[in-house]
Amino acid sequence: MISIQRSSVLLLLFTAACIPRKQPGSSAGAENTVEGKKCGPDGVIDDGEDNNNQSAATKGRGGYWYTFADDSSAITPTAGKKGGVFNMSQGGANGSQYGAHMNGKVGGGNIVFAGMGLNFTEPKGPYDASAYKGISFWAKKGSAGTAKVRLKVPDKNTDPDGKVCAECFNDFGSDLVLTEQWTKYVVPFNQMKQLGGWGSPHPPAIDPKTIYGVQFQVNEPGASYDIWIDDVEFTGCP
Repeated sequence: MISIQRSSVLLLLFTAACIPRKQPGSSAGAENTVEGKKCGPDGVIDDGEDNNNQSAATKGRGGYWYTFADDSSAITPTAGKKGGVFNMSQGGANGSQYGAHMNGKVGGGNIVFAGMGLNFTEPKGPYDASAYKGISFWAKKGSAGTAKVRLKVPDKNTDPDGKVCAECFNDFGSDLVLTEQWTKYVVPFNQMKQLGGWGSPHPPAIDPKTIYGVQFQVNEPGASYDIWIDDVEFTGCP
């Protein structure tokens, strides 16, 4: 088994609060002390180890991974509206075999983006995640490219399929700054925020009963990116 050089467990609050660092390779921490206990196999969204493009078929889930980008941005793999199938890449967190990986370059326009994500269900539909308190995952960046990534969790108020939003896609989430080492992040639902200045509506909080999936997006104009994600889970069981 290949060991990672450094890992930590972070609770991503907008107040920049931080959980003390754990031993290298450890995935214990924030869920047990701050957001309720870990959820075990029922909470796994996808760990990538089956090396396919479907998320874990657990608790009514089982949607598929995809990538997305505006017309001026480049992304690999190409999987989604532009065709192609998402494939996991070798070299996951904590010595595991596979993780989700995207790389490319963001365009230079006014509204630019590139990202990867998964839907919770197939066909796509709202998923009731109110039994959980948030989402955890491991992430890192490659040696080149931007460290800035935004976690996005579409719900009925921000996803066009919810038929509520007049200006869609301003999903609740959190802005991340990744390092070149695998690091675990825990993002509670009650700390997820929308971006200011655009989007309609602006409800007071995300609706965990009607979330569609998880996305990781880069939108820094002109930036190269090389982003890895692994072991995506719900956290904070009763």
